[in-house]
Amino acid sequence: MPERMKPYLPSFALLLVFCYLGVQALTGDRGLLGGHERNVLLAQREHQLADLTERRADLEARVRYLRSDHLSRDLLEERARVVLGFADPRDYVIQVASAHAPTGNAQGSSARS
Repeated sequence: MPERMKPYLPSFALLLVFCYLGVQALTGDRGLLGGHERNVLLAQREHQLADLTERRADLEARVRYLRSDHLSRDLLEERARVVLGFADPRDYVIQVASAHAPTGNAQGSSARS
């Protein structure tokens, strides 16, 4: 490297650092141009939170009705049929995939005729 370029070496290194930080400020994970992706992800997570909150409320209601002091015979019978896989011979059993169950699992819904 020529002697006349040595005074400019720190300035050139500083310019490279400044360019690197500028690019990261625009395109990095938390950059200015990534705001739309963050907003989309936030909307997805809020929707997921709403679904989980609804599912938790449903499960809490079911637990409340399965306690010994507030036992619901209908809910107990439904859970026993789902878990044990039994059905009354007079029942029509329609398999419906639950919105909250993982894919591949189906819960039975029964109605007496």
